[in-house]
Amino acid sequence: MRFESRRCTLNVGGRRFSFPVELMKRLPLKRLSRLHGCVSESELLELCDDYDRDRNEFFFDRHSEAFSFIMLYVQDGKLRLVPHMCELSFYNEMLYWGLESSDLQPCCQRRLDDRMSDCFVHFFPEEGQRGPEEPQSHWLERIRRMFEEPTSSLVAQLLASVSMLFVVISMVMLCASTLPDWKTPETLEQHRIIEAVCIGWFTAECIVRFLVSLDKWKFVRHPLNIIDLLAITPYYVSVTVTILTGENSQLQRAGVTLRVLRVMRIFWVIKLARHFVGLQTLGLMLRHCYREMVMLLVFIGVAMAIFSALAQLLEHGLALEAGNQDYASIPAACWWVIISMTTVGYGDIYPVTVAGRVLGGICVVSGIVLLALPITFIYHSFLQCYHELRVRSARCGHSLSNEFIN
Repeated sequence: MRFESRRCTLNVGGRRFSFPVELMKRLPLKRLSRLHGCVSESELLELCDDYDRDRNEFFFDRHSEAFSFIMLYVQDGKLRLVPHMCELSFYNEMLYWGLESSDLQPCCQRRLDDRMSDCFVHFFPEEGQRGPEEPQSHWLERIRRMFEEPTSSLVAQLLASVSMLFVVISMVMLCASTLPDWKTPETLEQHRIIEAVCIGWFTAECIVRFLVSLDKWKFVRHPLNIIDLLAITPYYVSVTVTILTGENSQLQRAGVTLRVLRVMRIFWVIKLARHFVGLQTLGLMLRHCYREMVMLLVFIGVAMAIFSALAQLLEHGLALEAGNQDYASIPAACWWVIISMTTVGYGDIYPVTVAGRVLGGICVVSGIVLLALPITFIYHSFLQCYHELRVRSARCGHSLSNEFIN
């Protein structure tokens, strides 16, 4: 923006805000930064409602009180919701001036999240006009969205349903194969056929997703893709070993390895995380609050060291010959401590002396307190992750509804 005046005035809803022109380009408001870069009046009118060249005044038909709070954010760096104003209306003003929900203070951000969840309303940035795309890249992008975003289209939902069906069938067959009545030749042959069909589907799905991915290295490093690889590879390894050794006594020497590889197919259950928000929330929550989880493990470790040493002393150390042999060593006492602190109480090991029972009561109460300390942090982290994934799901649903209408 090139004007002779060194100061500019923003008239927002009849209220004027004046500041130096050079300050405009440093403001964290994207609309004003773009306004500073305009070189013609026509470009200015695309960003504001009117412009007075003589007074260098820009007119915006927006909420003046909301903009006052936004200017306070510019001054002190803290953005809060306007009292007695709808959270969604203020967020709409934020989007107009180029701010995001992450700019809000945590307390106000939670209020906005709760309001959006209650009203089932989500704001999404308007998609700009895209230039002409090559037919090949367009189809690759559609295929990628079908496999990576299950709610992006009707075809993607169908593919996700088929994939979930194959996962369920694979798990049922894996569990049924361990039954004693499943050892007949007929059932084993049926199991091999069904297993081959499921593995074929998973392999084809993984190969297609790899070919249409934008970043191949990022695709390989993705946790869910690593799990897919761990679930598919054991089948091909076991088939290769069977072909090389044959169905004879030589195969028995590799029997333990093959059984371990077959059990690794249980990782197929984690493939359901692609289609269920709950499982995705669990993984995202564990990644965000790993510090709290480590703190919880440290609490348990310290308590185990203290209570196991005291239990070994009270139950066995004071009377070596007539002592409780279940507490003959500190590592043995650690098992009693962990099942007591978690209130499991198998009853296989228990104190017999009065002092040991008193220590056991203190151990149980301490375990309840220590395990409850990080729960609040983990709970809030779970809510934030769940809301984040719901917003993503709503975004995909928004695209799906547009596609259905079109």
